[in-house]
Amino acid sequence: MRPRLNPTPPPELLQKPVVGVLLPLPLAGAYDYKLPPGSNAARGAIVAAPLGNREMLGVVWGTAEGTVGDNRLKVAEPLEGAPALPGKLCDFIDWVADYTLNPPGAILAMALRSRGAFEPEAHRTAYVRGSVTPPRMSAARTRTLEIASDGLARSISGLAEDANVSAAVVRGLVQAGALIPTQLPEFAPFKQPDASFAAPQLNTDQAEAAKVMTDAVAAKTFSAHLLDGVTGSGKTEVYFEAVAEALKQDRQVLILLPEIALTLQFLERFAARFGVRPAEWHSDLSQKERRRTYRAVMNGEARVVVGARSSLFLPFPELGLVIVDEEHEQAFKQQEGAIYHARDMAVVRARIEDCPVVLASATPSLESYVNAQSGRYTHLKLVSRHGVAEMPEVRLIDLRQERDGPDVEQKAQWLSPPLRAALEKTLAAGEQAMLFLNRRGYAPLTLCEACGHKFTCPHCSAWLVEHKYKRRMACHQCGYELPMPSACPQCHEPGTLIACGPGVERVAEEFAAFFPGARYAIASSDTLMHTGPGEMQGPLRLFARGEIDVLIGTQIVAKGHHFPQLTLVGVVDADLGGSDGDLRARERTFQLLHQVSGRAGRAEKPGLVLLQTRNPEDAVMQALARGDRDGFYEQERSFREASASPPFGRLAALVISGHDGDAVRDIARQLGKAAPNARDVKVWGPTPAFYALLRGQTRERLLVQAGRGVDVQAFLKAWLATVKVPAAVRVAVDVDPVSFF
Repeated sequence: MRPRLNPTPPPELLQKPVVGVLLPLPLAGAYDYKLPPGSNAARGAIVAAPLGNREMLGVVWGTAEGTVGDNRLKVAEPLEGAPALPGKLCDFIDWVADYTLNPPGAILAMALRSRGAFEPEAHRTAYVRGSVTPPRMSAARTRTLEIASDGLARSISGLAEDANVSAAVVRGLVQAGALIPTQLPEFAPFKQPDASFAAPQLNTDQAEAAKVMTDAVAAKTFSAHLLDGVTGSGKTEVYFEAVAEALKQDRQVLILLPEIALTLQFLERFAARFGVRPAEWHSDLSQKERRRTYRAVMNGEARVVVGARSSLFLPFPELGLVIVDEEHEQAFKQQEGAIYHARDMAVVRARIEDCPVVLASATPSLESYVNAQSGRYTHLKLVSRHGVAEMPEVRLIDLRQERDGPDVEQKAQWLSPPLRAALEKTLAAGEQAMLFLNRRGYAPLTLCEACGHKFTCPHCSAWLVEHKYKRRMACHQCGYELPMPSACPQCHEPGTLIACGPGVERVAEEFAAFFPGARYAIASSDTLMHTGPGEMQGPLRLFARGEIDVLIGTQIVAKGHHFPQLTLVGVVDADLGGSDGDLRARERTFQLLHQVSGRAGRAEKPGLVLLQTRNPEDAVMQALARGDRDGFYEQERSFREASASPPFGRLAALVISGHDGDAVRDIARQLGKAAPNARDVKVWGPTPAFYALLRGQTRERLLVQAGRGVDVQAFLKAWLATVKVPAAVRVAVDVDPVSFF
């Protein structure tokens, strides 16, 4: 596979020496700059542009407005080597800015995440075997020169490690002239995936779906596909065939994952199929790694990139396929800064790049499901599990009827008798079980039973969550922490603090009391946040290898994992999240419980899922018990259609925030009164946000509900233009909100 040179954007060169330069700042548009005499620059060219007393990277965006006199213009210098963003990426940035009502510079900032990638590539010194053999040779020196004789260039530390000698031995050989220096590029090149490395045997459904996608890749034109397969049906193996076709076509591929915790296992699966790992792009990379990946994407060396939502703004010059795995996940929604939905924007980027996009999920978002049902997306279905595996049996446990008898010495609070009996049977058979509760820590609320004081965050309208093993109380919204107190801070009575409700740590404590001989581990995103995704994989790897019997976890264990020996899944509180008060609460609950249920019975042994609930008559619980996913979707579709809610109507939100609560509420009231009267548009609010105080800022919300044919962006622009917002107050626009926090 040949490496690419720096791409040249397709638009014609701008002939005028004065150009519009977009800076990666939340500014209204491009600023006029002069180019050096004799210079030309195409749209997308990276320049060093002075702004005030500093210099910034900017991008030539178009022709100058011409409103500033030539004598007042500053000079923007094209960078050495003439690096540039591809023209289609520039078009994509403009589209996202217009749709989300963010300044284009704020979107550009996401595409210029690695300034060092535009600088001339540095070099590193390595050493190879020379012609000199020192007169004094030791066993360590002999071994080092034997290793170096293979012709590979190595650093001093690398050669010392390969030869199992000290770095001093290698330096001595360098001084003696036995090892001679050579200059290598700063980064080793990415190894190229092999499309035919380990092609799988697909079943009939898989082969048919793969054929549709590979044909779409070969056609080199835009098309959208929903890969809708039950858990364990082999969706990844199917879209890997589309990846293979893109590699054969000499095109680049972007695979979006909702969370970096899923990345490591995915990288291993990719390497098993294509022989090497793909390039990565996510927040856990070092600046050096980000610079390497960004540069490799820009020059075409990185053929496949697996990343989080921000990888959508990488400068692919030859993008031939976009894949969004677990497309239903709310984590694809960027909630801070420039607000956008990566799944929806992935479809837009594919359309602009004129290449196919594949959305994959066992529980598609209702929006994607409706698009597939209507024919807007090609609907590719995988209706059965791969191989001999069958879908698990799902049973409901009515917690209103299940109680421990009077003769049970150790009463359970969270694990019902039927669930404990199933756990006992599973462990006796040498099989594995998973207990799921989507709540981190030990308890979501701690209060004083003497005076009723509740521990809340001083910066947020949220309870502090007890983490018993760390002896800390933490806010899961802003990260505020304090040591676990021994007495109530209000009445100062010792020994009066009680934990209310369970988190995964408390469930683990109860499990250990009932099953003292069982091997178990806790897996939640707390581990991920503090130690990174590599450490997060610890419990998951142990579980996959059969070194622990029971995994107790939050939603981090609910998706993307394959545990062949897992036959029992117990959901401790299936009702949690089912009444969030927003239109997607039922959909999210169904998706999460369906996904975690799908971890059971993925090999030869049948699986059993037990859902503990106090509302077994609920439509979500009944659909899960019957295995009637499509029936639930049709019911949800009818509810949304009747209320003109997405995808049958449009929503947008304004979130007003600031440290001065009175100013925030005043601007919110002004906006509420200034809302234009428009046909088929309703404005609700203002009301306090779900978290009325978040990170020390007061928050108010207004919600816009409109018909599908309404130009919501035009409505919002006209509305926001009527109210002058002071600098101390921020008004964030959220087009197509997915939550109402």
